[in-house]
Amino acid sequence: MQFLDIHDKDFNQKFAAILSRGEETGREVEQVVLDIISAVRQRGDGAVLEYTNRFDRLDAKGVSELQVSDEEIDYAFARCKSEDIDALKLAVERVARFHEKQKQETWLSTEESDIMLGQMVTPLQRVGIYVPGGKASYPSSVIMNAVPAKVAGVPEVIMVAPTPGGEINPHVLVAARLSGVDRIFRLGGAQAVAALAYGTATIPKVDKITGPGNIYVATAKKLVFGQVGIDMIAGPSEILVINDGSGTPAHIAADLLSQAEHDELASSILITTDRGFGKKVAQEVERQLALLSRESIARASWDKFGAIISASDLDEVIEFSNRIAPEHLELAVSDPFAILPKIKNAGAIFMGHFTPEAAGDYLAGPNHTLPTGGTARFFSPLSVDDFVKKSSIVYFSESGLNRLGRQIVRIAQLEGLEAHGKSVSIRLGEQQ
Repeated sequence: MQFLDIHDKDFNQKFAAILSRGEETGREVEQVVLDIISAVRQRGDGAVLEYTNRFDRLDAKGVSELQVSDEEIDYAFARCKSEDIDALKLAVERVARFHEKQKQETWLSTEESDIMLGQMVTPLQRVGIYVPGGKASYPSSVIMNAVPAKVAGVPEVIMVAPTPGGEINPHVLVAARLSGVDRIFRLGGAQAVAALAYGTATIPKVDKITGPGNIYVATAKKLVFGQVGIDMIAGPSEILVINDGSGTPAHIAADLLSQAEHDELASSILITTDRGFGKKVAQEVERQLALLSRESIARASWDKFGAIISASDLDEVIEFSNRIAPEHLELAVSDPFAILPKIKNAGAIFMGHFTPEAAGDYLAGPNHTLPTGGTARFFSPLSVDDFVKKSSIVYFSESGLNRLGRQIVRIAQLEGLEAHGKSVSIRLGEQQ
């Protein structure tokens, strides 16, 4: 962890390592992924089975064995505590309620009596959601990806999740059924992305792939983009906490560690106008670190990519925040609503001292799939919009074309596109 002052001459240089973490994919990773994609395209199920057995230590005889059965999901429900199922149900209900408000309907405009214009909103027909496995299991990722798709009206949601050793977390399966997932495959890595993008005899081709994964998954999504849609290229998780010296240091320390425990590349940053408060937070982080079951991961993240930054006033703090465009932004200040209008770039904004980022991760309602690495400057959280497409509707009556046709022809002539103009003028009776 670094103690920094925003006025230090070498501040930008010292902070650069945090900003650039996770940027380099590496040619070796990209080549491995390209080889996997090529193999899946050429050999379909055979390549999928080979890679899955190798990487996840399975012994499946066919890809059909990788599909999770209804009986397995029933068994997962039986293994889960009723209180856990109730919590997941509540999360699904709240996330669905929030995303319902994002829905847009097809609309038509008849402002002109002889021309009708509009937009048709149509759900994607089939999407694939990637749910990480390995170091941790994330039922919340299932909910955040599947529920918006179902709210949007997507008929078929295919879920893939790696299962090292063949095990799959029962809470993930429970969340999948509660969220309306239609089919689940024990399948991860670049081979899962390639199978969803191009389709195999067993894995259906999808229109879009969403959900986070490791560097191989992120690279695969990047490489298949264009063949299918993707949500975003998600990098390591990050949190920025803005503070004015108010609040409880232990609370803010816990919030910083909530990101640090994700993985070794996660970044947790506090920027405060009270340097003394920052020191107290640092002490609390050290105390709480020793109590975490994922201490080694959180400590690696905190030591290398954690920072406590002091600034003169909140205007400096806000300018810094807008510059780095954090994934998670906590406004741990006495009056968060006063500075909210000044925030221009953030994936999700958590207001006040009693809104920890974890509330948004699980069941507040908004989506926790957020832009990382400064991409909140131009990307938005996953939403219903990611699971629909929009088509423009144009209708001209004869009088409408007669009224505007000559201007259409004139613009076509400006561009030197004779056939464009003729397709209109011939209807006006001016050319044959």
